Amino acid sequence: MRRGTRRSLAIAAALLLSLTACSPGPSGDDGQDGQANVVVTTNILGDVVSQIVGDAATVTTLMQPGADPHSFEISAQQAAAMDEADLLVSNGLGLEEGLQRHLDRVTAAGGTQFIAGDHVDALRYVAGDAQGVSDAAGPDPHFWTDPLQMVAVVGALTDTLAALPSLDDDTRAAIMQRGTGYAADLAAADASMAKRFAAIPRERRVLVTNHHVFGYFAKRYGFEILGTAIPGGTTLAAPSAKDLNALVSAITEARVPTIFAESSSPDRLMRVLADEAGITVDVVPLFTESLSEPGAGAATYVAMLQTNTDRIVAGLATATPADR
Repeated sequence: MRRGTRRSLAIAAALLLSLTACSPGPSGDDGQDGQANVVVTTNILGDVVSQIVGDAATVTTLMQPGADPHSFEISAQQAAAMDEADLLVSNGLGLEEGLQRHLDRVTAAGGTQFIAGDHVDALRYVAGDAQGVSDAAGPDPHFWTDPLQMVAVVGALTDTLAALPSLDDDTRAAIMQRGTGYAADLAAADASMAKRFAAIPRERRVLVTNHHVFGYFAKRYGFEILGTAIPGGTTLAAPSAKDLNALVSAITEARVPTIFAESSSPDRLMRVLADEAGITVDVVPLFTESLSEPGAGAATYVAMLQTNTDRIVAGLATATPADR
């Protein structure tokens, strides 16, 4: 071999070794850059996770603003992101019906998961409420309507996020501090809500909504769920003529001034109910299962609580239809 050729090969080998030494390891190599990758199913929990971790992790939320958590679907790329996440955060309690097969796949593969519903004092539907969901009464997944339930979730979630192996000690401490502060914010929101709802006469603390989403809220703040247009815990169920007739009768007898439609579900059905009742009933939208786009009233979980409180107080603290 010529001397020039040998020299060229030696230079090439040296360059190759140099490039190899400088190149990064495989992606997900235990977070060498200190950045964890967290994937979250619902946008309510996505906001909660973001409030706790700040910029210490990359947070990917699968559910878009205004979507229905019972029925939204994801792309193949998003499904792959669930598989590759350092932590997958979901609501649980049967909420993410459209994602269940993906959640089951991650479970079977041994992926690291945090299921919020495992950390709440779960209510169960009574048999009548669960019509359209299953033959047996099941757990109510809508715990976030009671912010104190979310406080419990935040405590457990903060510990889980701070324990991610890719984080350094300073980052862990920052996450713990942010989580503690956020839990305090939620407790303050709860105290404000309780004070405002207490000003509504008890006989007017009556809710009529699209479907059963306010069980935790009603228990926490002393409300009665008079009825729902969809007789179950899922928007995938359909009301019968008998269900609607019974609800119209209940609205008429209770002289309810306002009925509430979810922002993620069309309010046409609720307006039909108002017309059929033969009385003047306002139909007011609430943010119940999804956050909104920025500027629409519920860009964050705390903003959602505040907006819903304003609307419920305004809707129920007024005179009954018979007094108008």
